[in-house]
Amino acid sequence: MTHPFEIELETTLPASPEEVWEAIATGPGIDSWFMGRNEVEPREGGTASMDTAGHREEAVITAYEPGKRFATRTPTDENGRFMAFEYLIEGRDRGSTVLRVVHSGLLGDDWQDEYDALRRGWPFHLHTLHEYLAHFAGRAGVPVFAMAPSPEKTPQEVRAALVRGLSLPVPVTVGVRGHAEPAGLAPLDGEVVWADDERIGLRTAQGLYTFHHGSGVAVMFHHLFGPDTDGAEAAWQQWLNDLVA
Repeated sequence: MTHPFEIELETTLPASPEEVWEAIATGPGIDSWFMGRNEVEPREGGTASMDTAGHREEAVITAYEPGKRFATRTPTDENGRFMAFEYLIEGRDRGSTVLRVVHSGLLGDDWQDEYDALRRGWPFHLHTLHEYLAHFAGRAGVPVFAMAPSPEKTPQEVRAALVRGLSLPVPVTVGVRGHAEPAGLAPLDGEVVWADDERIGLRTAQGLYTFHHGSGVAVMFHHLFGPDTDGAEAAWQQWLNDLVA
């Protein structure tokens, strides 16, 4: 049995409508703040795809109005599920832009848990978009993903391991500094820009770093803007594996 849902959010971004469009409606732009590696055919009826850890999802572009409106819809699966995304752009004074996001569709039997996860995730993603446009606008980020299962650990234990690995104080609050040293990479020295019960986000001069913790798993979504990103994903994967082992 499917259940309809709709999540609507609005945020003001420190960028022009053209810059916001590049961030939400192009592959390199989406790579710089959202999840996975993305490709976008620039036309209505084209395909928007996301690849995360080898899992590819595709959607049809249902609206493509540069600087104004971008929308996609996934195919309906055998259980009747689908997801639709709509981004509406409106320029404001002093070079800012209001972005309205509508995420809707049909969810399956466990719809309540999935809906709650989506509802909690969107404010974080829009905050990351704001950080990207405020500090890295015009630059294409390299997405880095890593996941380390640790079935015997509770969410609290996984979080504690991340906090220790990032040399953060307890409680973790926005504005404190974090430090980590993945083997083979320059040290991470950054400021916490997001902290809740599920995620810790840091910003450095070279990137946006997200550490997500759940029951028996730690996940990272990073967006790197530095000159040397070769080997970054493997290095962060090893750092995460060692941390939650």
